[in-house]
Amino acid sequence: MTDESRRVRDEDAFDVEAVAAWLKEHAGAFVDDLVGTPEVTQFPGGASNLTYQLRYPARDLILRRPPGGVKAKGAHDMGREYLIQDQLKPLFPYVATMVGHCTDDSVIGSDFYVMEKIDGVIPRRDLPFELPAQQVSQLCENALDVLIALHSVDVSAAPALAALGKGHGYVDRQISGWTTRFGNARTDDTGDWSDIIAWLEERKPGDVGQRMIHNDFRFDNMVLDADDPMRVVGVLDWEMATVGDPLMDLGGTLSYWVEPGDDEFFQMFRRQPTTTPGMWTRAQVVERYCDRMGFEMPPERWRFYEVFGLFRLAVIAQQIWYRYFHRQTTNEAYAVFGPAVGYLETRCRSLI
Repeated sequence: MTDESRRVRDEDAFDVEAVAAWLKEHAGAFVDDLVGTPEVTQFPGGASNLTYQLRYPARDLILRRPPGGVKAKGAHDMGREYLIQDQLKPLFPYVATMVGHCTDDSVIGSDFYVMEKIDGVIPRRDLPFELPAQQVSQLCENALDVLIALHSVDVSAAPALAALGKGHGYVDRQISGWTTRFGNARTDDTGDWSDIIAWLEERKPGDVGQRMIHNDFRFDNMVLDADDPMRVVGVLDWEMATVGDPLMDLGGTLSYWVEPGDDEFFQMFRRQPTTTPGMWTRAQVVERYCDRMGFEMPPERWRFYEVFGLFRLAVIAQQIWYRYFHRQTTNEAYAVFGPAVGYLETRCRSLI
């Protein structure tokens, strides 16, 4: 299978020898496979946490660490991300096996965690293989079933997961929290979102439940079986996972879901293969999900979750744009995030 990792960007490099030495002391059952110093490459993206491959002769591992620069309070919490996956693994088989979490900043300048690599194919902007439309539709259904399985996890079986929940009021806390994050990340070119935020505040529903949610569930955070590409074998990037309202999770997922009929700018925004012939529309995903989960969902009710998902996406983009705007990162891939925030403002306003 294709290895998507590449040479580590200079600004994202770390002391490989120090990591290798730390692993030899803390990798537990994995330690016998970790001979010598690993070859390190970096995966594309990294707009949020940075992801690297540690290639040993006998085993490949994955290292996750925060980006440089000023970060939003509570973001990039490696210990939390590690704990969620470690506790969720027995209840949800699509999670990688954890190897270790380092809290000693002296090793590479930040904390980090290491996990076993899930072998398979990650679908990016386009599918890396040819599938007829019927099989693409089956892949879509299988992926949605994985999200439904996550939302059906009994979090009471893992007290550390149950402790993530703060009780009823998740929707309200999300609007308040993302509004605060947005204010903290404003730049000179940020538009006026006050009417959009007011619309969300006025129409916020009560929680429909307290479930395990991913909060960044997309095709490019999934691993597909290389021999059976319609089958999901892994789910990655648990940075924003928590216990909360599952419809808010679905709204976040569909904020990234670009359809063939969407406008030209949103097509440029696409990061996953949702325009492939056979992929479902956003409306089809909502209908299938709500039917399986038992939620009544007329279009007017769904509008709140759609607007919130786009608002939340705009805040994430603004946080990344803030780092680029203030030259905390020199990665030119982030130059498009400012215009993306402006586009999402227009898209939210058109919906409301």
